[in-house]
Amino acid sequence: MRIPKVVLSRLTTKAEDENYVFERLYRNLYNKEFYFEAYAKLYRNKGSHTKGINEDTIDGMSLKRIEKLIARIEDQTYQPNPARRTYIPKKNGKTRPLGIPTFEDKLIQEVVRQLLESIFEPQFTVHSHGFRPNLSCHTALKEIRNTFTGTRWFIEGDIKGFFDNIDHHILISILRKRIRDEKLINLIWKFLRAGYVEDWVFHKTYSGAPQGGIISPLLSNIYLNELDKYVEQYIEHYNKGKKRIHNIRYHNLASKIAKRKSNNKRDWAILSEEEKKERLKELKTLYKELQSHDSKNLFDPNYRRLKYVRYADDFILGVIGSKEEAEQIKQNLTWFLKEQLMLELSAEKTLITHSEKNARFLGYDIRVARDWHRMKMPNGTKKRKFNYQTKLFVPHEKYIQKLVQLNALKIGPNNGWKPIHRPYLVHNDDLEILRTYNAEIEGYYNYYRLASNVHVLQSYRQTMKYSMIKTYANKYKSTVSKTISKFNINGGFGVRYETKEGSKIACFTVQRMEKNDAITQPNFDTVENTLVYSGRTSMIDRLLAEKCEWCAASGIPLEMHHIRKLKDLQGKKKWEQRMIARNRKTMALCVSCHHDLHNGKLD
Repeated sequence: MRIPKVVLSRLTTKAEDENYVFERLYRNLYNKEFYFEAYAKLYRNKGSHTKGINEDTIDGMSLKRIEKLIARIEDQTYQPNPARRTYIPKKNGKTRPLGIPTFEDKLIQEVVRQLLESIFEPQFTVHSHGFRPNLSCHTALKEIRNTFTGTRWFIEGDIKGFFDNIDHHILISILRKRIRDEKLINLIWKFLRAGYVEDWVFHKTYSGAPQGGIISPLLSNIYLNELDKYVEQYIEHYNKGKKRIHNIRYHNLASKIAKRKSNNKRDWAILSEEEKKERLKELKTLYKELQSHDSKNLFDPNYRRLKYVRYADDFILGVIGSKEEAEQIKQNLTWFLKEQLMLELSAEKTLITHSEKNARFLGYDIRVARDWHRMKMPNGTKKRKFNYQTKLFVPHEKYIQKLVQLNALKIGPNNGWKPIHRPYLVHNDDLEILRTYNAEIEGYYNYYRLASNVHVLQSYRQTMKYSMIKTYANKYKSTVSKTISKFNINGGFGVRYETKEGSKIACFTVQRMEKNDAITQPNFDTVENTLVYSGRTSMIDRLLAEKCEWCAASGIPLEMHHIRKLKDLQGKKKWEQRMIARNRKTMALCVSCHHDLHNGKLD
């Protein structure tokens, strides 16, 4: 069998040729090694234990199970199950539908996703950041900050119900441009038309890609790549002029300054002290006036620029041009999405905003700074700090909403703030409460660390701290002051806990709320880069070893027993003790032992 890494690498190499059409891709779905790779990846996902419409989860994964799946793929009798429809809350108080496939459907989707990613990823533009390897919302925001300099108008793009309105026929026609393999195309059709079950009622799907499906994010990027290419062509035609014309007023002043400096150099030796002071004062006044003007004509009709960044179905454009031109760009985008992709651009939410006001993108406020303040340079001269540079900000109402959403803050009369305890945490142990608050504070900071005003999150952290103290006080039926004294460790708030290595202390976070451009986890909000593999994992080797890790029987088929978290094990049973001792969330068992485990008869 061919190694997946080699297969995918060859596909990626061929994909760099835009005219290359791929054939005979479906046969890769007969390769067990692809399923091992997919299994090893899905194992790390929290959703691997979540049930679809049946009892099928990652637990009990076996070689026989994979072989049966491949047999159905080979004779094309495989039919995906409908997704289980559930709803998750959105920040605006509404809900978002989520379709949860069965685990075996996830497994096949992951194999198909790897193949499609190898083919289409090389063709995606640098302006697309959502659900892509080594890219994230942070890379999208940094591109905006670094390239939208001088923008006069923002166009905030919002596509109505994008994931529910992807046209299946258009998507398939896009796939067929690169893929000439009807077996694979038919399989993707099956995924799209699998339907969903809600309240035990089956619903057909005639459009859209279910949010929650393994393959859906990639298919959405393939679909919206058509928009990316259209905007890139639009930019080529819209942009004009190499640089703006000079501002006559600015350059007249610059000439005056140069002439005065030349005269001063010539006459300095013969000037009196009073004359020197007068000339320096005149020069200083000219410099001050010079820096109140722009060196270029910002309204140069022969200079136009258009910038574009997209993250999933959200996009933003920066226009260096007139408002009328921005309106025309919006109209053209509306036409393209409707006529070519059967999508609707929301007229109410697709805003045209002047760059001196805030535009909203990915939870950040974006504004082009107009700052005429001057700072002193090392050589003694002064220059403007930043002018017409794009800046990112934490929206004030965002972290207030976050506190309310977490039930850590109550807003009373006259908008007064009051930190409150969180009842649903009271029954957790002390260490879990502390770590929950620390994770929420540090996670929120890590998201907004690019903002110029990230220091405002000091208020967020302080409110969270007092909410935490009140939660402990409520747990122990005590007061705030007594709780602070009780958990005081070396002047800070902390919890002592025991480990195998001895007593340790967990402290309330001291994370500094300061701007930090480093992206330590570039793909923290994307699917993993499946084009890079580290080889077969030890878990797969254990599964194929055909030796039960409980009864030691060898040469027999095995099933992999999975648990969600090690801390869920109480350690009362011997098999639990063994998993805890090995620090593993899996155990390779023969069919008989696995059956006994689930029936409580293993020991």
